[in-house]
Amino acid sequence: MVNASQKQLFTPVQIGPITLKHRVAMAPLTRSRSTQPGDVPSDLMLEYYGQRASDGGFIVSEATAISPTARGWYGAPGLYSDAQVAGWKRITDAIHAKGGHIFAQLWHTGRSSHVSMAGRDPVSASVDPGYWANNGHLVSTPGGWSQPSPHRALEIGEIPGIVEDYRKAAVNAKAAGFDGVELHGANGYLIDQFLQDGSNKRTDRYGGSIENRARLLLEVVEALTSVWGDDRVAVRIGPNGQWNGMSDSDPEALYGYVAGELNRFGLAYLHIIEPRVKGNVVIAEGQAPVAAQRLRKIFKGPIMAAGGFEPETAEAVVASGDADLVAFGRHFVSNPDLPRRIALDLPLTQYDRDTFYTFEAKGYIDYPALAA
Repeated sequence: MVNASQKQLFTPVQIGPITLKHRVAMAPLTRSRSTQPGDVPSDLMLEYYGQRASDGGFIVSEATAISPTARGWYGAPGLYSDAQVAGWKRITDAIHAKGGHIFAQLWHTGRSSHVSMAGRDPVSASVDPGYWANNGHLVSTPGGWSQPSPHRALEIGEIPGIVEDYRKAAVNAKAAGFDGVELHGANGYLIDQFLQDGSNKRTDRYGGSIENRARLLLEVVEALTSVWGDDRVAVRIGPNGQWNGMSDSDPEALYGYVAGELNRFGLAYLHIIEPRVKGNVVIAEGQAPVAAQRLRKIFKGPIMAAGGFEPETAEAVVASGDADLVAFGRHFVSNPDLPRRIALDLPLTQYDRDTFYTFEAKGYIDYPALAA
């Protein structure tokens, strides 16, 4: 047993201008508890995030829609209306009152959506009828789980509008009191749909070569840094990720290029999802954090590793130098005081998958912290 004073997870780390007191981060977790209609952060969300904030700790918000047409998950919050900004401000104030920090994760779901959510046909890099025909692909809608609606390819003239939606959401994140923003570029959502050649069959300047497929991501990062500065912006990627029907013919080259190009920004951190997870399920038990190991050789800034970590493996990846902090998802669901439990080697409460995406308090704010 290693006590907290000897654990690398409980040493300070710098992300941009922020000094964290420990390296146990809360991963972005879709939980479907915003107030409907309107995608407004709710009283339940205020309680949930406040429970999980810690002094000197770091939280990445759940994925947050940048516009009404970017929506793709019923119950997920947004950052495009005044009411949403006000709702998030209550949450960021509560986190800051406990000495914590939080970035907003900005999200466009792309083809992983439904007309009842986006208000129109979903959009993507290219059209793939096999995607919406696959009954293994499901999206959350007001009527329950449904296969995605047929999507269309974005016209090249529409892409600047998408970039502008990200910029506006970044402005709103600042008004809502966040400490920075993270671009969601993984898990088969819009940015990922442009990155990977399994979903991007375009023949214009946004398709074909790796440089072209990475163009949208880099343009969005430029827009976000124009609002926040480089060191309060982060990017999340999922090398070799398969969730949402994703694939690429040469993922090592693709993500190596992306990591190298991101070096020019001086980002707060690069958030890397390990390929041993698919969605919220570990599919390769025991696999080492291979993506963080590989990209550490390329990316010069801080790295946040995510995907299937346990306290022991998180300590190991930080001690090895392959990551600077580790994002926990499932364990933060059921252990609001997770950093303390890891620090003191206290037992972890088991999570209940059946309540991950429901809409009430049960399985959300009723997991207790251990007595001090």
